[in-house]
Amino acid sequence: MEKQKKFDVIVLGGGPAGYVAAIRCAQLGLSTACIEKWLDKKNKPVLGGTCLNVGCIPSKALLDSSHHFEFLTKESKAHGIEATVSLNVTQMLERKNKIVAGLTQGIAGLFKKNKVDWLKGSGKIVGKKEVTITHHDGSTSTVCGNNIIIAAGSNPVSIKTAQTDDKSVIDSSGALSLSEVPDSLCIIGAGVIGLELGSVWRRLGSKVTMLEAAPEFLPTTDVAISKEAYKIFKKQGLKIQLNSKVTATNYLEEKVEVHYENKEGQQSTTFDKVIVAVGRSPNTENLGLDTVGIKTDVRGFVVVDDKCHTGVDNIYAIGDCVRGPMLAHKASEEGVAVAERIFGQSPHVNFNTVPWVIYTWPEIAWVGKNEKELKEANRKIRVGTFPFLASGRAHAMGSTQGFVKVIADEITDTVLGVHIIGPNASELISEAVLAMEFGASSEDIARTIHGHPTLSEALHEASLAVESRTIHY
Repeated sequence: MEKQKKFDVIVLGGGPAGYVAAIRCAQLGLSTACIEKWLDKKNKPVLGGTCLNVGCIPSKALLDSSHHFEFLTKESKAHGIEATVSLNVTQMLERKNKIVAGLTQGIAGLFKKNKVDWLKGSGKIVGKKEVTITHHDGSTSTVCGNNIIIAAGSNPVSIKTAQTDDKSVIDSSGALSLSEVPDSLCIIGAGVIGLELGSVWRRLGSKVTMLEAAPEFLPTTDVAISKEAYKIFKKQGLKIQLNSKVTATNYLEEKVEVHYENKEGQQSTTFDKVIVAVGRSPNTENLGLDTVGIKTDVRGFVVVDDKCHTGVDNIYAIGDCVRGPMLAHKASEEGVAVAERIFGQSPHVNFNTVPWVIYTWPEIAWVGKNEKELKEANRKIRVGTFPFLASGRAHAMGSTQGFVKVIADEITDTVLGVHIIGPNASELISEAVLAMEFGASSEDIARTIHGHPTLSEALHEASLAVESRTIHY
């Protein structure tokens, strides 16, 4: 009988929460095992979870490729660049797959470097310190850990009215591997994932219709940002229909008929492909949580305190399977914090300064509270905005859409939120995150010298605008 392996820490899941937690544990000298079941398309075990394999990384690769394609077909002539362009979707997908493979192999290398044991298969908690692993060949083994970290991630939400078949009706994962550009594409859901996928295939030539059941567009963003984004994306060619609830889908040979209900009543339209992108749900089934008394809420999220502790001895949970935004960087920071907490340190994760990013073009990014939230909380605020239309660097780039919005406390001038829609917003938001992490005022940013000409000057000017003293607008 094989002797049971014992570790200081066992991590269930090898995504951005799990692999980061495992590496940090190992760096601190804790013997660590990470259990991951993911198989690539060649049935080869890989690390990285959803983010690296069918989420953050492959989607950004396709967004970048499609952005280049649209530049060459629609915008390059203004720069004096005339080109004859052809599209090779197969090559585009191969590039995406190569990037994914390189990064997942990189994590495996980091595990080896830090002496993390990668246990391939599905993990299930069978005791307060025991986890059984079902390996890919069907065999099982049990390992023991003084501490257990649940980092099982999340799955795409499915809906009964549009069941996926991996052919005509697909989820967000399948949308990253379409072998050709569909003439017509329906995306159910106009949230972050839907917008990014819609942008990819619209740029490549598909007629994209987005059906969103909610009455508001991007309700978690600042109202001014959502209004601007809605206007821009519709002008780009995305057909966004709000208050449109899908009621049924019918297969018609090579096409799909989508039935939906809006203010005008029952509607139906036929599409070549349908992508279901209505969100994600925690992957907390079949983990053996009941065995040790770990609680989940009505939506399936593991119940944890502000230190990510489950309330059961030395068992923690992090990432997409717990409360808070389903963001890879939030998950990773929780992983680091839990690892350090297990080691006896006193880490802290500030959920008030977690940045959000939507990788459309223009990009959308924000941190902190939006204006509506602050007014509902009866906070007295001052607001400053600055359009990229007044930015020299934005003009040089040919990307002048959007603006930066800074919200500060009326009395203390402390920055409470920064909201950006514009070129490279995903990078620009980091300065705002850092400023808020240090408790900066809008004057602090306004008095900080920014390079010229740069897009970051828009944040500088928006901070000046809080006191009605912009220079260039």
